[in-house]
Amino acid sequence: MEMPDYNAFVEAVAAAGGQPDRAYAALEKLVKDVVGVKLFTIMTSDTTDKLSERIYSNMADVYPVSGTKPYNETEWSEIALNRQETFVANTIEDIAKVFDDHELILSLGCESVINVPIIVDGEVIGTLNCLHERDYYTEERVRAADALKLPGAVCMLLHAQQKREENR
Repeated sequence: MEMPDYNAFVEAVAAAGGQPDRAYAALEKLVKDVVGVKLFTIMTSDTTDKLSERIYSNMADVYPVSGTKPYNETEWSEIALNRQETFVANTIEDIAKVFDDHELILSLGCESVINVPIIVDGEVIGTLNCLHERDYYTEERVRAADALKLPGAVCMLLHAQQKREENR
């Protein structure tokens, strides 16, 4: 795998103002360059209280940034949150087994997904959710997604910093 160019992401994180949105947009660009994506969202994960929150979406009209919502124990949560491994589904049928919104996903031209867990201090604090056409996320692309974990962690930590500042 060719090493991704992190320069634009690093510059976006370092820039004053507009954070964390500036970093999220730069992460989306990096995701497009590294693995390719049609629909991209960033979700936080609280594995203690079993809550998640969408903090970024490149299709906010259909997948808006929203408050927290509970998640259920599924094959997806076992793989991505408990085992801390990238979840992969390359058909809409496999997506339908774990995501209730599979019809909306299909209507957007997406039939495959990878959910990359973002792990800090031994805990999954969120996921990068990448969706594309059927059979898109090959083994090579799934391996390449590992390069997104550190930038994803930076974005999650920026989000946490923003929340702390809002609560002061």
